[in-house]
Amino acid sequence: MYFSLNTNTQIFAPSCSVAVLNAINILRRDINSSLGAAENNFIRLKTSKMPKPESYIIDVGEELSIFAEDDLGFIYALLFISKELIGIEPFWFWLDCPFPKKDFTKIPYGKYISKPADIRFRGWFLNDEVLLMNWRADSDNETVWRMAFEALLRCGGNIVIPGTDKMAKKNAALAAEMGLWITHHHAEPLGAEMFSRAYPGKIASFEEYPELFYKLWEDAVIAQKNYNVVWNLCFRGQGDKPFWSDDKSGKYNTPQKKGELISQVISKQCEIVKKHVKNPIFCTNLYGELMELYKQGHIRLDPQIIKVYADNGYGKMVTRRRDSHDLRVPSMPKKGAGRQGIYYHISFYDLQAANHITMFPNTTEFVNRELSLVLENDGRDFWIINCSNIRPHTFFLDFIRKKWTDTKTDSSAHCAEYVNTYYSNSAFVQKCFNEYPKALIQYAPYEDAFCGEQFYTENSRLIANSIIRSGNAPCEQLNWFDNSETLLEQVIKIKELCQKGLPKLSSYLQLCSENEACPLFCATVLLWAKIHYFCANGLFKTCMSAEKYLCGDYETAFVLAGDSAEYFDKANSALRSSEYGKWQGFYQNDCLADIKHSAYMARKLMGYIREIGDNPSHYSWYRKFVYAPQDRDIYLLLVTDNHYTDEELYKVMKLKTNKKD
Repeated sequence: MYFSLNTNTQIFAPSCSVAVLNAINILRRDINSSLGAAENNFIRLKTSKMPKPESYIIDVGEELSIFAEDDLGFIYALLFISKELIGIEPFWFWLDCPFPKKDFTKIPYGKYISKPADIRFRGWFLNDEVLLMNWRADSDNETVWRMAFEALLRCGGNIVIPGTDKMAKKNAALAAEMGLWITHHHAEPLGAEMFSRAYPGKIASFEEYPELFYKLWEDAVIAQKNYNVVWNLCFRGQGDKPFWSDDKSGKYNTPQKKGELISQVISKQCEIVKKHVKNPIFCTNLYGELMELYKQGHIRLDPQIIKVYADNGYGKMVTRRRDSHDLRVPSMPKKGAGRQGIYYHISFYDLQAANHITMFPNTTEFVNRELSLVLENDGRDFWIINCSNIRPHTFFLDFIRKKWTDTKTDSSAHCAEYVNTYYSNSAFVQKCFNEYPKALIQYAPYEDAFCGEQFYTENSRLIANSIIRSGNAPCEQLNWFDNSETLLEQVIKIKELCQKGLPKLSSYLQLCSENEACPLFCATVLLWAKIHYFCANGLFKTCMSAEKYLCGDYETAFVLAGDSAEYFDKANSALRSSEYGKWQGFYQNDCLADIKHSAYMARKLMGYIREIGDNPSHYSWYRKFVYAPQDRDIYLLLVTDNHYTDEELYKVMKLKTNKKD
């Protein structure tokens, strides 16, 4: 005996919430897109006492009955039917899965009982979400966010930071309407408006304006009090930095004083929330400098506050590097220390070496080890995963969804399962996924220190800027990598690192290029291979150009800067060529890695070098490389063509100096 799920199946849910109605509409869409018509029958949603929050029972007979006690219980049950009984995968939208087609689905009579997730609050932070801001995905931008929240729910998630700054406030209502809890960026206490935006012209100093801060926090609580919220308690400065960066009083000049103020502020924020919300749940992010102050014993926290520890942006549970300040203080939860959780990055933006538009530069084994240690140390209350713009990061998001619903999940089978679900030609694609972390450049002697694309794009721009502004003076922004006394020494260190790593990147690109039949593969794995290879070459050529310039070989430096620009052009072209169908415009706002701007800066460097090496009237290099040898020293006519642009001159000089790649 079986229940026949088909387009004639009706779903009844008397007096259901907006969130449950959204889930019903998702299941109805999936049924109508996948199944045909058969017998009339019914799915009924029935409220019933459950042993744990978010749990459900599906009882299949002549009718299919769903029993749950809360919205998320019903939502997860409806999405279980979508995935397990129809075949709609968690990342169907983000990885181009077609809806399966069949006449109907046979569901055997019996009961399906949910298994509670092992992590209480588990979700995503849609951070650095610049690709999602204006992308329309064949319809409108709201659909993009709706699909993001649907994917999170399909992964068993229940909480979200629905964007950064303005985007979080814009999207909070939609996330709540879909049944998700809301929490906040570690630099936005209680999800409040930033002080500098609310009070333009005033210095964001708590010492000077405590009452203005209190008002911002209370306004935020009132605006969100009807949502399910885990209230983030914190106090950092404007722009995600220490608060003392904005305080000119000099009062907070010791760790004790800094910690004391943060402790007082957190206590006050608790009071404000309790004034408006019954039985609130609190968390605080021990991030960056706060982790260091907490470890030193300078921050006091109520034991009921969930302490959220963070990795360093590269997946290792140590404090993040801030500029060249990198203490790598362990940030692992402490066993038996009360309610604890993590903020974990599989995408990061740090203007140094992180990944944003390419996949996380490490292995699932590495991630699994870190997350397993978190669990061993009782970090089970709260997991927020920085998922950035989702599409480049689904491989690890899919692994982490397994981990947070079943903490015993091992990493060994993940690649095969993921590839078999979402890609064709699975053996080849599995090999490419497995080889990816092995091909990447390691920039420091730590297991987490592998380059994302920012290492190439940002540091190339920094070198160009430093040449133009300061000549051979060391670039302070490169001190995190090398703090030599001259730019030339810094550049040579980066050049040597690239030179060592490029052969592996070349071999990896060659491997991925062996099969370009699958659009999804070309737009993900092959694209990442191209970005790494072309951008690493772009940085390598920038370093060579800077080295030649600083040694006085301006002509060679000019050509090498042009070579750098062309490599970044190739990477940008690969990025935009990966857009097809609904993905048109997805990378249009690549303004963080900003490959195209790296090409722009390489050309700016090229132009600067010409001003130094060519003569003021721009005919010296022109005559040397354009004129025949016997005509170069005859000046009856100074020039016989319009002045060459930098690009025109580069092409001639590249050809004449045999600088072909």
